[in-house]
Amino acid sequence: MSTAEKFIVLPYRKNRGNLVPGEMRQASNAVSAERIAEAMASRFVGVAAYAVMVDEESGDMSSPRLLAKHGEIADLNAA
Repeated sequence: MSTAEKFIVLPYRKNRGNLVPGEMRQASNAVSAERIAEAMASRFVGVAAYAVMVDEESGDMSSPRLLAKHGEIADLNAA
């Protein structure tokens, strides 16, 4: 099993009072992910930048590590 660390930015919005994730964006590195999250923060209820481990064969993501948080976000580890 081959895994690689990837960087993602996940915006959140409110739908009927519930926090729901928007479209995930990929970043090239941790600093880029943090900058993208900051730039998106004014347009969403919350935005988070994560480093995740991705299984390159299946595409499954695991071990999310929070890099930056703006506003209200969901806990990815509580799934």
